[in-house]
Amino acid sequence: MTLTIPTINFADGTPVPLVGLGTYCLQGNPGADAVAAALQQGYRLLDTAAQYNNETAVGEGIRRSGVARDEVLITTKVAGGSHGRAATRTAVDESRRRLGVDTIDIVLIHWPNPSRGLTVETWATLVQLKEEGVITHIGVSNFRPEQLTELHDATGVWPAMNQIQLSPALARTEAVRFHAEHGIVTEAWGPLGTREGLLDQLVVHKIAGKHGVDPRQVVLKWIVDRGIVVIPKSKDPQRQASNATFNFELDDDDRALLATIDLGEEHAWDSREHEEW
Repeated sequence: MTLTIPTINFADGTPVPLVGLGTYCLQGNPGADAVAAALQQGYRLLDTAAQYNNETAVGEGIRRSGVARDEVLITTKVAGGSHGRAATRTAVDESRRRLGVDTIDIVLIHWPNPSRGLTVETWATLVQLKEEGVITHIGVSNFRPEQLTELHDATGVWPAMNQIQLSPALARTEAVRFHAEHGIVTEAWGPLGTREGLLDQLVVHKIAGKHGVDPRQVVLKWIVDRGIVVIPKSKDPQRQASNATFNFELDDDDRALLATIDLGEEHAWDSREHEEW
């Protein structure tokens, strides 16, 4: 049975699936097979990055799936070491080559890396590449509201998407509100809260037992209900299907219980300090 995955729209009206496949650590032939399996089940959004060293496997997975290229949204990211005008252009060209595509659907700046002082220049380059038709949508990852505002102040362009660490353990309420005010789609990485021990929480298991579902489904349903895109990773076809199946509804009591486990903004990785290359 083909999955039916709900969508949300970018500011320009383009629909984006609310559940996509995260591909971190999915490499080589097993990674390509995992991507192909997800697409064959109905996934249409894939998340990769130059930093993951698996863009070639993701591109191969698309080809193995038999799903038409124009049905799939590919997201990749510019690594911290590729900031700057010339380096960003080269990085995007290299991502296109590894993926085996002419145009990339979504390109994000992976981390702001403020110590380099090249974030605005990198963003302006993505704006130009979008205008040239090399990229369809441009966005960022791990940017705080003031960092997003800096990009807009310099170029007049808000990111289409901001991918941030988010789960019931890190609800990121203020960031999500800021995104909504400026037409930015929120996408959640780390949605299962592995670093925060989210799936060990009694609250999550209590709600899962009440609805007769897997605890992961409770967590992912909570995110999707907020209109936030989520990209859980799995190489197992059954788990992939489960991660995108929500045949139940969370009620106000469930949401109130989940609100009690929010650790607060200070527990999320701070992109003013944390940098990746």
